[in-house]
Amino acid sequence: MTRSRLQSAAILFTASSLVALTGCAGLQVKLGMKVNLAKVPVKLIDVTQNGGPGIAPGGKSSLVVEVTQPDGKVLQTEGAGQGKVMWRDLVVSATVVTVNQKGVVALPRDPRKSDGKLPHIVITAPSHPELKAELDIPLRYDTVFMANFSGTNGSDGLNGSDGQDGMMGSPGSIDPDNPSAGGDGGNGSDGSNGGDGGPGGDAPPVQVRATLRPGTHPLLQVGVFAAGHKRYYLVDPAGGSLLIKADGGQGGSAGKGGRGGRGGSGGSGSPSGNSGRDGSDGHDGLDGSAGRGGSITLAYDPQVKPYLNLIHLSSQNGPKPVLAEAPIAPLW
Repeated sequence: MTRSRLQSAAILFTASSLVALTGCAGLQVKLGMKVNLAKVPVKLIDVTQNGGPGIAPGGKSSLVVEVTQPDGKVLQTEGAGQGKVMWRDLVVSATVVTVNQKGVVALPRDPRKSDGKLPHIVITAPSHPELKAELDIPLRYDTVFMANFSGTNGSDGLNGSDGQDGMMGSPGSIDPDNPSAGGDGGNGSDGSNGGDGGPGGDAPPVQVRATLRPGTHPLLQVGVFAAGHKRYYLVDPAGGSLLIKADGGQGGSAGKGGRGGRGGSGGSGSPSGNSGRDGSDGHDGLDGSAGRGGSITLAYDPQVKPYLNLIHLSSQNGPKPVLAEAPIAPLW
């Protein structure tokens, strides 16, 4: 590589590093990494979802806006689109869902807030007020949902501190006419014991109610209630499932015992001093005990029976879940 190319590469690297550190949009535009949409001729804009259409309750999805210029050149937004168009040059209006300043769409976890509604996105550009892009986002329930009420994991025990090495013995003399013994080395100190891990937390009792919303595309309607919390789910039998966890928390790991200090070496002399004794290693602590799993009771409508394999119950270190069939009215 020529000297001029090396200098150019160094300048570009320095500028790119500055952009990364400062995040200055103006500098990014000057370097050609971003565009100022107000200075770009545009004939149309379009918006799509990165990764395909649809969003599930509690889910997120990234938008990609395409800006087409009169010559057919297409520019995309930064972020998921990995393009040069900045989201700050666009205005996003949304219903049912929310969209942040990076074009990421979020749907509330509670399906009751979006049930029966159709999220809608409108994209406009203040610098090109005549243009607009719109997008409907279908709701999806064919995903893996989880309600986790497991106990907290115990804290790990602290490691013991290492012992200090003994001092080296003072030197004596090996002069045959005036010999003197070397001093003994100091003993190493013992390592301290590792701390015990903390116990895992217990999971609370969990009550589950499940019914079926009939129709051309039936959905499981599930409510999960535990420890003052109420969570609701809609699950599509065609690809969806729900995992309900009330496992006991894992016990914390034991701390390691500290290493004993090394004995100091004896000083040279005639005769040489004795080496000090090594300190004893500290004992490892004990692992914390696991917490108890919570009891899970699932009451399900008879229409749910063919779909029970889609509701997974886990209560590790606790009682076996109890299932009871009974008529269950719609939950909302």
